[in-house]
Amino acid sequence: MQKIDYRKELNPAQLKAVESIDGPYLVIAGAGSGKTRVLVHRVAYLVEKGVKPEQILLLTFTRRASEEMLRRAALLLDERCKNVSGGTFHSFANMILRKYAKLLEISNNFTILDQSDAEDAVNFVRAKLGYHKSEKRFPRKHAILEVISKSVNKSSQISDVLYDEYPQFMEFAEEIKKIRDEYNKYKRQKSLLDYDDLLVFLKNLLSHHEDVRAGLCAKYKYIMVDEYQDTNKLQAHIACLLAADHANIMVVGDDAQSIYSFRGANFKNI
Repeated sequence: MQKIDYRKELNPAQLKAVESIDGPYLVIAGAGSGKTRVLVHRVAYLVEKGVKPEQILLLTFTRRASEEMLRRAALLLDERCKNVSGGTFHSFANMILRKYAKLLEISNNFTILDQSDAEDAVNFVRAKLGYHKSEKRFPRKHAILEVISKSVNKSSQISDVLYDEYPQFMEFAEEIKKIRDEYNKYKRQKSLLDYDDLLVFLKNLLSHHEDVRAGLCAKYKYIMVDEYQDTNKLQAHIACLLAADHANIMVVGDDAQSIYSFRGANFKNI
């Protein structure tokens, strides 16, 4: 007997989203439509249907969001919901890479660079290459890191990012490419990963190590992605790889509310 009366708790559209569990689903949920309510009830519904909590993966854009959803699901059903795997793409990548680091020839004791640390590393490389002495107004560390990051997250060339978004820096395209290459070498030598590296290495792991990808796919039988309009090309690729075998993935988003375009997010993923 079901503990929760979903028909009473949800409107017809929300109920349909909650009860649709097998196969791929895209849920377009505008502001005020009860998106969080749907995800919370869907977690509870899956667990109540007998799915092991550890087989459910909830990817959100902040750790607080996933913690809050799982807390609410636990209150709605029971404590089992707290055992659902929840977190951000980056925290999930961190967890997986610590386990499989050797396959990628990196140390599992790698240090993660935050935004400030990454900018300082870029600035160090910029100075090492002598570009800080340029007579022309050379891009600052923040701008350089932004360009490099967008090229990674959009899977685009540096020159394309500059042409589309930073035309004032087009003349420095070759210098920025050299900084990117030296920055990557510096990180490798020091066992450092920035936020973008977490996604890149996870995608590479899933793409080039079929046994690992298949194992993770078997472990996480139901995947949900919140705020899908704020995912970038790299994150969308990771989500597809994780769900490739069973295709049990639901992505929820609102194409009118993308707020992470500065990270290379693309609402067209929807």
